[in-house]
Amino acid sequence: LSKSAVDSCTTNWLVALTAIVAVVLCNIFGKGMIKIVPILIGVIASYTVGILCGEVDFTAVSEAAWIGFPIRKEMTVLALLGENFDFSTLIASIITIMPIAFATIVEHIGDISAISSTTGINYMKEPGLHRTLLGDGLATMVSSLFGAPANTTYGENTGVLNLSKVYDPFVVRLAAVFAILFSFCPKVASIIQAIPSATVGGISLIL
Repeated sequence: LSKSAVDSCTTNWLVALTAIVAVVLCNIFGKGMIKIVPILIGVIASYTVGILCGEVDFTAVSEAAWIGFPIRKEMTVLALLGENFDFSTLIASIITIMPIAFATIVEHIGDISAISSTTGINYMKEPGLHRTLLGDGLATMVSSLFGAPANTTYGENTGVLNLSKVYDPFVVRLAAVFAILFSFCPKVASIIQAIPSATVGGISLIL
């Protein structure tokens, strides 16, 4: 992951370093809300520099609709059913996603252990690894039906916990609600897709 982050940074080191420096400064000198959201501030600052450097193309944003359905039938498992049922593609899809699902199980265990260590709360015991694995597995099952890859618990989230010191699971639930609402706005998706890869690289590198 660090190599991927560095490769993204090399597309424009000025944009990437803006993200890195902004996060570091907010984390060291920030007070109140600024210290809680250094990642967001880093993205905004780097995004702005990216715009000034001509790294951002807003054509897709202007062409995108304000409201749209986030699910396309041809990208879901429904496309394999019906008159044009394709059994070979279905089997190929299962064979492809299963190893990834197993990999995310291992990553999940590692991340739950790391988060428990970071927060000082034993999540392996309560709510319990069996419950968190069940939730992760169900999420992967549902996402695969809609053409998405296996879900994964990002290790970068442990970095966010270290930076923000906000450990309340309610924050994640609230973020999930916003993500669902924003998914119905193609314009928001286009704005996110327009983020320079150097910005993503800088944030990923520091996390």
